[in-house]
Amino acid sequence: MSKARLIDGKEIAAKLRKTVAAQTLTLRNSYGLVPGLAAVLVGEDPASQIYIRNKETHAREMGMNNFSRKLSKNTSEAELLKIVSKLNANPEVNGILVQQPLPTFIDAFTVIENVDPAKDVDGFHSFNLGALLRGSGGLVPCTPKGCMMLLETTLSDLNGANAVVLGRSNIVGKPLAQLLLAANTTVTITHSHTRDLPEICRNADILISAIGQPELIKGHWIKPGAIVLDVGINRKKTKDGKQILVGDVDFDEAIEIASAITPVPGGVGPMTIACLLENTLIACCQQNGVPVPEI
Repeated sequence: MSKARLIDGKEIAAKLRKTVAAQTLTLRNSYGLVPGLAAVLVGEDPASQIYIRNKETHAREMGMNNFSRKLSKNTSEAELLKIVSKLNANPEVNGILVQQPLPTFIDAFTVIENVDPAKDVDGFHSFNLGALLRGSGGLVPCTPKGCMMLLETTLSDLNGANAVVLGRSNIVGKPLAQLLLAANTTVTITHSHTRDLPEICRNADILISAIGQPELIKGHWIKPGAIVLDVGINRKKTKDGKQILVGDVDFDEAIEIASAITPVPGGVGPMTIACLLENTLIACCQQNGVPVPEI
């Protein structure tokens, strides 16, 4: 059996950003509207700083306005909620995301629930998660949305496929399961209490991991010919002491078994930011009662 085809998230994300940039230009020229994104960062977490900087860079490249706020690590929950309230009231701000993790003295759920659902471009608000469950629209969480785009470029028809999702978080696992159900797959969600996890994984036509355990999933866990999406991003120290990024899947083993697989980095990660920008464009159109431009 030949090695798995790499699912190039960088390339697919670049195509999506190009489309969003063209739509943003059309929106400006046709309606005088410019989507505005506000990313709020509390503290100085290095990974979060890089992530926010990437979001800001890509937003500018898309022709969007940037309203990002970088706050002290000592910012109180009350102060953060006031800032969120001001962003909610600003008509030039169409999308708001509060970067996680937040300091331990701030309740993330409370903050998310105070973001206007119409501006919740992360798709984490209960309203948007409920809309996803009902299949009635709303802003879709970015990483699950990106996963579905990657799957659709790899498998033209998901109908009837057996999908296994490792992880049950509200950010990835649960919303991804809803999107897979909407695509008519049969979905199994696994978690830390799941019994016979390797055997369940071996039954998957589509295997998606978002558990944050480096290289847990070995080649013998994977059904020959399966499609593997690795959402995990973990730091691993090599024998010579260097730090590298790896996924939840043992890539070197999995590539010999699967038919297609995402690398880490360069797989799901780039899609998350691209989908965030698309959500910002969609939110701008919905808030102003205009259609999303067709390109």
